[in-house]
Amino acid sequence: MEARVVIKKPILSEKNTALSESQNKYCFRVDRNATKIEIARAVEQLFKVKVTSVNTSFVRGKKKRVRFREGKTPDWKKAIVTLARGNSIDYT
Repeated sequence: MEARVVIKKPILSEKNTALSESQNKYCFRVDRNATKIEIARAVEQLFKVKVTSVNTSFVRGKKKRVRFREGKTPDWKKAIVTLARGNSIDYT
């Protein structure tokens, strides 16, 4: 898969920012069918960094209600990527 197809967008939150500053780990929303190896290669290619490990998890969608109809937000996959010492990602 192409790198831009694998990585959809970074997850920017207060918790993830603290994680990146303290442990050099970055969170991304990724394609549901992407493997850990594909995710690592995509991050290395897009951001020119060295990846040491990748942890993935599936996030279940939440139940939502609009007026009288019930629905659900889509399920998605999250990847937490650990970078080698001295590497960092600047989103700007």
